Amino acid sequence: MSSDVHSHEKASKTALMVGAVGVVFGDIGTSPLYTLREAFGEHYGLAANQANVLGILSLVFWAMLLVVTLKYVMIITRADNRGEGGILSLMTVVTRALPIASPLTYSIGILGVLGTAFFFGDAVITPAMTVLSAVEGMKVIAPGLEAYVIPAALVILVILFSCQRFGTEKVGRIFGPVMLVWFFSIALLGLLQIVKNPGILLALNPLYGISFFIENGVGAWLLLGAVVLCVTGGEALYADMGHFGRMPIRNAWMAVVLPSLVLNYFGQGALILENPAATSNPFFSMVPAPLLIPMIVLATLAAVIASQAVISGAFSLARQAIQLGYLPRLQLKHTSAHTIGQIYVPWVNYILFFTVIMLVIGFQDSSSMAAAYGVSVTGSMLIDTILMIILASQGWRLKTPVIWFFGLSFLIIDIALFSANAIKFLHGAWVPVLLGLIVFTIMRTWRHGRDLVRGQINRESLRIEHFIKSVQVDPPVRVPGTAIFMTPSNDYLPPSLLHNLKHNKVLHSQNILLSVETLSVPRAEKEERYSMLDLGSGFYRLNFRYGYMEDPDVPKTLALMKEAGLVLDPMDTTYFASREALIAKDDQDMALWRDKLFLFMSRNATPATEFFGIPGERLVELGTKVVI
Repeated sequence: MSSDVHSHEKASKTALMVGAVGVVFGDIGTSPLYTLREAFGEHYGLAANQANVLGILSLVFWAMLLVVTLKYVMIITRADNRGEGGILSLMTVVTRALPIASPLTYSIGILGVLGTAFFFGDAVITPAMTVLSAVEGMKVIAPGLEAYVIPAALVILVILFSCQRFGTEKVGRIFGPVMLVWFFSIALLGLLQIVKNPGILLALNPLYGISFFIENGVGAWLLLGAVVLCVTGGEALYADMGHFGRMPIRNAWMAVVLPSLVLNYFGQGALILENPAATSNPFFSMVPAPLLIPMIVLATLAAVIASQAVISGAFSLARQAIQLGYLPRLQLKHTSAHTIGQIYVPWVNYILFFTVIMLVIGFQDSSSMAAAYGVSVTGSMLIDTILMIILASQGWRLKTPVIWFFGLSFLIIDIALFSANAIKFLHGAWVPVLLGLIVFTIMRTWRHGRDLVRGQINRESLRIEHFIKSVQVDPPVRVPGTAIFMTPSNDYLPPSLLHNLKHNKVLHSQNILLSVETLSVPRAEKEERYSMLDLGSGFYRLNFRYGYMEDPDVPKTLALMKEAGLVLDPMDTTYFASREALIAKDDQDMALWRDKLFLFMSRNATPATEFFGIPGERLVELGTKVVI
């Protein structure tokens, strides 16, 4: 019996590891398509001699070892938020580690939003870059096929984004096996070349990378803009931790992904030493002619999988940002009855699709897009490092010398990588910077605007305790039934309650002031799901709490209130909500253009009642004017 359990657990761990290979490592797994090609491209004018090849391979190997293996796999994945990872999770973990009212809290919030903005930039560039790189293998078959690269890439991207609304549950089952075939194939291709020239393994020695820097100086620093392409997608190790767990991701990286990537990169290096002309496309130049078409098909599948993973990640991050109050409520569609994480966000999909298509048409080839790709990735990595240092000092309480050593080491690496890409601002790096600024502005404007609205409503309202005392002194007419008043803060009288009493001259026999709170954890525990306080005179203060990875369902949670002694008849319960009519004014805390942006987002946001699952036939909405 115990052997059966052991076998089942082993099979489960293996399945998780295979799943991680398919979802987590698609981006970094397709980086051999373009990394060395860019390093020896015309942008840098680097000769394909032994010193340069060994130097670049050494930089690539140690970048993967230090940035991905040590920083992400070994260190940052320990900073989980109840098993979840990602920039917003890291932000909340760091914030909780700080003392109350710490001056760092605001700055950490800004860094979290900025990191999120960079991730959305990555989510736009990854599909364009990976699909283009894979389809460009057609030019290796025959130069005359170059004219068909852009149309083929556009067709693949149109199909990819059109299929998002159907979800990836069924297709996702083949992600792992396909990527296993991909990694086995690229490892074998590299190994065949290494056997011909085993001396290429000398590049494992970091001295070759150091010598390359000494000999090339500023040129070597600029070349980091291409070297960084080998670690694109490394942050996905942390972002997708909640889906697979720390150990399956770690095992997949150490046992499958890292060895395959190292073998392929070194195989490309061996081929370049043998045939310098292969620098035009070293990856596909390794492939034997009869296998070229199958390899292009496999590379395209791997590129689509890499794109799908980052698009799904954008949907998930958008939901987290909505729940935490950084984005307006958007329509969310669940595409799986079994997997809660499978969601589709139409607005996000449309924006990603339009931007990706514009990038492909605008840049025309993956080499031109390489500079734009690096900035978003290195920006995210730099922010992760800064937050990790704060967490190590405030939360993990590590010794100062340890923090200084590792913190400075990672900062130097990340700043070098980021600056090497940012310096190419006019050559494409402006794209992710612009995208990041747009997303950052949207998120900060929405958060600040909602704070202004809430503050204005509270200033014009009574505290609920004062209202209840007035009701006791001068009781209005009471009617049977239960009224639930949705409010962002149940310390103050909801405008809908005041308007109902003012216009209808009655109160229900049972009145519940209901607020919904999003916690800084992925999922709320059962004991923290709700809290209730009897205020007297038929009034109750009720708080529902959900994690930022959950979909709030108010009626479902209300059914749990029987345990607390609050009995509700669904057919005798009416929900009241305020619909705010917002008016922009140029003498408040936000510039007029930001007020207009906030108003636009508010008008297009999904109503709170729909977002929280309130049944429309039991809902009464009352308008209130708010000047911001």
